[in-house]
Amino acid sequence: MRAAVLREYGRDLSIEDVATPQCPKDGVVLRVLACGVCRSDWHGWSGEHPRVKPGQIGGHEYCGEVVEAGALSAWRVGDRLVAPFILACGTCPSCQSGAQNTCPNQRLPGFVEPGAFAEYVAVPFDHNLSRLPDTLSPTVAAGLGCRVTTAWHALTGRAALQAGEWLAIHGTGGIGLSALILGRVLGARVIVVDVVDEKLTHATGLGAEAALNARDGDVAARIREITGGGAHVSIEALGIAETTNASIECLRPLGRHVQVGMPIGHTARMEVNMNAVYMGNLALFGTRGMPSWRYPSLLSLITGGRVDMSPLIAREIALSDVSRELAAFNGPTPPGVSVVTDFLN
Repeated sequence: MRAAVLREYGRDLSIEDVATPQCPKDGVVLRVLACGVCRSDWHGWSGEHPRVKPGQIGGHEYCGEVVEAGALSAWRVGDRLVAPFILACGTCPSCQSGAQNTCPNQRLPGFVEPGAFAEYVAVPFDHNLSRLPDTLSPTVAAGLGCRVTTAWHALTGRAALQAGEWLAIHGTGGIGLSALILGRVLGARVIVVDVVDEKLTHATGLGAEAALNARDGDVAARIREITGGGAHVSIEALGIAETTNASIECLRPLGRHVQVGMPIGHTARMEVNMNAVYMGNLALFGTRGMPSWRYPSLLSLITGGRVDMSPLIAREIALSDVSRELAAFNGPTPPGVSVVTDFLN
């Protein structure tokens, strides 16, 4: 099969013919229908992710069609499925308590085993998979494995966002746009922050009440002014100190900060304004992925027509274009996200 292989950090991926994956007993092999290109992939490509090594096939936002099913699999050839990027074991205390996204035995295609920047991907622990609704295109569904589900869990499973509350979003990449769209569905009033005017205009078109360019000065003060005291919930979607502190400092007393952006590599440790946390009686949440049992709560909104995630998708690309998309994360990116839908070119 064709695959995009990391051979050297920060360099173009190598498009190679590699062996088709073997089917796990407790899993399936999917013919990949679509795979998103995510900032988390960039962390691995750039060498900042400690578990991603040369030889890795990236890609963790995918959906596909079953071409082979293991002896212990409940799925059948021909089933179309979407996968969370965290594949939980299902038997450990974390999984049994419903927190599969914290499973210590998790499997991670795209990071520590071959991912979906390829024609086929092996998926173990396939009890994590969900059936892809017929009404949902694979291109849109690919984002459900990471950014959309992560944003949904951040808003509902962690911050418990309520209708009428102010939601601030720092960074309007895939996670930020997902949080904007979903926050609006939940009835929140949304403010977005970025450094690219084109992305802020795009976010305004998706329903943001205010869009602030961080280069224009004190973001936190401006959010507190607009909201009459501060946001109730703030999402940090980049994983850097500047936006993390702006997210914390823009909150009103008893506000909730959710760290969605991945602090890794040189940003793994950062200095934050803990006095703002102390004085404001703030709650700080970390979040990563979403437990697989929560998929129906999101899919029902999409299939029921209550939310349209298609504005998230800006570009459908070929496998050979992934390197260009990854390199774009070195600087401010254009609006929307890219999804690989052509695996032959």
